[in-house]
Amino acid sequence: MLHKTKNMLIAGLSAIIIFSTQVQAVTPSPQMIEQFKQLPKSEQERIAKQYGVDPSMLSASSATTTVSNPQVVKPRSKVNNVLDQSEDEALTQQTKTAAKVDAIDNKKEQQLKPFGYDLFAGSPTTFAPVSDVPVPSEYMVGPGDTINVQLYGKENNNYQLMVGRDGAVQFPDLGPISLVGLSFAEARSLLQDKIAQSMIGINANITMGELRSIRIFVAGDAYQPGSYTVSSLSTITQALFISGGINQIGSLRNIQLKRQGKTVGSLDLYDLLMRGDASGDIRLQSGDVVFIPSTGGTVSVMGEVRRPAIYELKNNETMADIIKMASGLNPGAFPKASVVERFSDKAVKTVINVDLTAQNGLNQAVKNGDVLNVKSASNRIDNAITIAGAVIRPGKYQWTKQIKVADLLPSIWGNLTISADLDYALLVREINQRGDIEVHRIALGKAITEPFSEFNLTLKPRDTVLVFDYDDRKQLLNPIIKQLKKQSRFGEAAKLVSINGNVRFPGQYPLTANGNVKELLIAAGGLEEGSYTMSAELTRQIVSQTDGVSIEHKQLNLNEIMTNPSADARLQSKDILTVRMLPDWQDTRWVKIKGEVKFPGTYSIQRGETLKDVIARAGGYTEDAALKSAVFLRQSVKDKERLELAKLSDELRRDIAAKALTNDSPTVGYADAQLMLKELENIQVAGRLVVDLNALSLGIDEANLDLESEDALYIPPKNQTVSVMGQVQHPSTHRYKEGVTFDQYLELSGGSRKRADDDRIYIIKADGSVAMPNESTWFTSSSLMEPGDTIIVPLDTEYKDSLTLWQQVTSIIYNSAIAAAAVATL
Repeated sequence: MLHKTKNMLIAGLSAIIIFSTQVQAVTPSPQMIEQFKQLPKSEQERIAKQYGVDPSMLSASSATTTVSNPQVVKPRSKVNNVLDQSEDEALTQQTKTAAKVDAIDNKKEQQLKPFGYDLFAGSPTTFAPVSDVPVPSEYMVGPGDTINVQLYGKENNNYQLMVGRDGAVQFPDLGPISLVGLSFAEARSLLQDKIAQSMIGINANITMGELRSIRIFVAGDAYQPGSYTVSSLSTITQALFISGGINQIGSLRNIQLKRQGKTVGSLDLYDLLMRGDASGDIRLQSGDVVFIPSTGGTVSVMGEVRRPAIYELKNNETMADIIKMASGLNPGAFPKASVVERFSDKAVKTVINVDLTAQNGLNQAVKNGDVLNVKSASNRIDNAITIAGAVIRPGKYQWTKQIKVADLLPSIWGNLTISADLDYALLVREINQRGDIEVHRIALGKAITEPFSEFNLTLKPRDTVLVFDYDDRKQLLNPIIKQLKKQSRFGEAAKLVSINGNVRFPGQYPLTANGNVKELLIAAGGLEEGSYTMSAELTRQIVSQTDGVSIEHKQLNLNEIMTNPSADARLQSKDILTVRMLPDWQDTRWVKIKGEVKFPGTYSIQRGETLKDVIARAGGYTEDAALKSAVFLRQSVKDKERLELAKLSDELRRDIAAKALTNDSPTVGYADAQLMLKELENIQVAGRLVVDLNALSLGIDEANLDLESEDALYIPPKNQTVSVMGQVQHPSTHRYKEGVTFDQYLELSGGSRKRADDDRIYIIKADGSVAMPNESTWFTSSSLMEPGDTIIVPLDTEYKDSLTLWQQVTSIIYNSAIAAAAVATL
C-alpha cells in the first residue's frame, strides 16, 4: 500500500513539473514542496536533474534557519544622575555650617532617581514576537500552533501539522485528531499512542513548531500603552518590555493582569529585581490586559546606604524593609543617628531621629514622602599611629599598648630613606578632644640603635611621627606651625621659637616639650661653617600685665651648651636665637691667572691679598708677556656693566619714542631702531677693569689693587698688530710697524667712510683704556701708535637723526668685542 502511494506521488509530481516547464516557469507551491520533501533523497535528485528543477528551490523551506530575537526596544535618553561628591568631600575639610549641610543634602535628594525604572530604559522599535524560547510541557495547544512529527523506523517521514480552528490536526493516513483542551505534553502522548496503534514498526518524535500569536493590551502608565501581538508564550514582563516599560509615575509593585474583566494576577517587580523571584510573572492569553496603575507612596533613601534611590511603598513597610530595599548600609554608616524628614498633618516638614540599631527604630512605619538620611561615621581613626616623611613605608599603623618608636621603625637602612635626619624627628601628640597638639623631639638614630634608652619614646593612640629629610623641613613643619598658631587662645603665646644667623636651616620651629637651645640648633640642621660659638644671642620677650612687653637679650656660649647638658638653656615661646659668624670669616675665594705667567692656574686668596701678591705666587711674568695688553676681569664690574647696559637700553627706547613724536626733525627708522636695540640685547659684557701691570712691575703701589673672589687676569703674548674698526673703507688688522702714525693706519684701511664721525675717533689702548685724539694735549695726528692698539671710527650721529645714544651703543659693542677677543686668544 505504501509503495503504491509512493509511486503515485512521484508520477504526480513529475507530471506537474513537466507541465509547468512546457507552459512557463512557475514557483513551486507549498503543496508541491511538501510532496517533494516526502520522496527519498535519490528520487529528489533524479527528478530535479531530469526536469531541470533547482533542488534548493524545492528544499529551501527545509534548510535550517537561525532563530534570533529582534531588537524590540531602543535606548531611552538617559539623564546623568551620578551624585557629585566633591561638595560633600569639601565639607570634611571645612566648617560644616547649617546652610552648607542643607544645600548638600537638598542636592543629593534632588539627584535621587526612582529605583527599578532603568530596567526598561528603552522604547519599542518593533512588535515582532519573541520565538526562541523553549515550550514547556504544560503549554496549552491551540489553533494556529504547528506540531512537528518525525517518523522513523520502518519508514522515515516528516510532517508539520497545524492545529485548525476546530482544535484538530490532519494526520496523513490517520485522519483528524482532536487536541482541544490538551497541553503540549498531553497532545504529544495522544499522538504517539495513535501512531503506535496504526503504524506498526514506526516510532515518532513530536516537537512544537511555530507557535501561534496572540493579541494583548498594555494599559495604564506604560511607556507606550496599546495593543500588541506577542507570542503565546509571552508573560507579563515580556509585555512590559515590548511596550517600552513603565513611565515615571507608573507602579512597579502592583502590575495587574486582567482577563475577561477580572484581575487574575499581579506582579511586584521588586520581587524580581531584589530577590530574583519570578513566580508572579504569569503567562498571557489572547485578549489579556496588562494594567499598570499609578505608583503609591514613595520614600527617599540617601546617605550611607549601598543603593540610594526613591523606593515605592507597599503593605506598610517599616524602616527595616526600606534598608533591605537599599541593599543595606555602607561600612562607614552611623545608623544610630539616622534622620527622617516627614511632612506633618499641618503640611510642615519635621525631622525625626531614628536609631536603626534598635528594634523599635527598625520597626517604625514609613510614610509617603519620607526622606531617610543615614549619617556617616567619623573619618577619624581612633587607634592608629601615623608615620610620615623620609620613611620607606609611610602611612597609618595599629597602636598597641607599650608600642615604641623603634617598634614601628626598627631599622635605619630598612625603614628610613637615605636622606633621613637621624638627629631630629618630631612626635606630634593630640592632648585633648578638640585636636590641640604638643610636640616632642625624637633622636631617631639613638631611638633605633638604643631601643632601651630614653630616646625611644612610648607612643599613644593618634600620635604622628614625622621624619625629616635632611635637606628639606618646611613641607612637614608648616602644618604643625599653623596648628600651633591656631590653638593659641586667651592671650597665650604660640609655642614657637625662631633661629637665624649662621645655621643650616634658619626659620621658625615648634617649641618641643622641655625644649632647649641644643634641640633648636639640631632642628636647624646644626651650625654653618665659620660660626662664632663663643657667644650667641638669645632674645626673649618678657610679658607683664602691668608693665607691658620688654625685650631681654642673653649671651650664650654654644661650645658649653653642645658639650655640657647642664649649661643648656630652657626655651620659651617666641624666643629667638641668633648665631653669629666669626669676625673676618670668609668662604674660600678663588682667582684665575692665565697666559704669560710661569705658573698659570686658579689660586685661593684671603681677604686683603693683592694683585701683586698673586702674580708673585704665579712665578711672575714670562719674557714674552705683553703687560700693556693684559685683560683683568671682575664679576662686580660685570654686574655693574650689565645694569648700566639695561639703563642705556631703556634710555634708547625713550629717545626713539621721543624722536618719533617730534615734528621738527626726521624720525628714526623702525629698522634702525630695532637694530640698535637688538645689538644692545646681544652684547655679552666682559667686566673689564683697566690695570697697569707695567707700573705695578716698577713697584708703584697706586697700580696695585685688592683682589675679589672670581677675579681673572689674562696676560697675552706680545701683540704686533694694530686694528682699525668702524666706519672705514676696509676694517682690518695691520702688522705693527714702529714709526707708523695714527693717520697712516687710517689710510692703510682706506680712510674714513662718508658717514664716519671724524671728530669722535678714539683709540682703545692695549690695556683697555680709551684715548680721544681731539681731547688729549699730548696726542696729535702725528703721534705714534703702540702694539695692541685699536682705532675706532664711529658713525656720524647726524645720519641717525641726531640720536647721540648711538655712539654709546657702538662704543660698548666695540669695547666688549675687543675684550672678548683678547681673552679668547689665550
